[in-house]
Amino acid sequence: MAITLVNPSELPRIDVYRQVSIATGSKLVFVAGQVAWDAEGVTVGEGDLAAQVEQCYLNIAAALAAAGGSFDDVAKLTVHVVDWTPDKMPRLLEGISRAAAKLGAAPTPPATLLGVAALDVPEHLVEIEATAVLD
Repeated sequence: MAITLVNPSELPRIDVYRQVSIATGSKLVFVAGQVAWDAEGVTVGEGDLAAQVEQCYLNIAAALAAAGGSFDDVAKLTVHVVDWTPDKMPRLLEGISRAAAKLGAAPTPPATLLGVAALDVPEHLVEIEATAVLD
């Protein structure tokens, strides 16, 4: 495996992600920001942050599989949420948990969460991009 996830003892331990990812592979995979579209381009979970987060993770998994990888290969995630406020965290975590259950893996690479004013279309509440490293 090309990615090792670490939580240094000098940094806070966060349950949903690790603070550091160490990449030793040689093939970089950059996954474009994924929104809650299904394969036909129809928005999944309109108005439902958890459903949209789940779909974003499933879309990332599909993109990674096309490159020969999985969430085990992800070195970094960046999450953009429209009109972010901390009270949305439970819905975000619910979406991640639902996706993890479907994928059979707990995606916990380092992550950055950013609040944004808007995304590509008004019905999209979240966009997630990934960087992966494969052997």
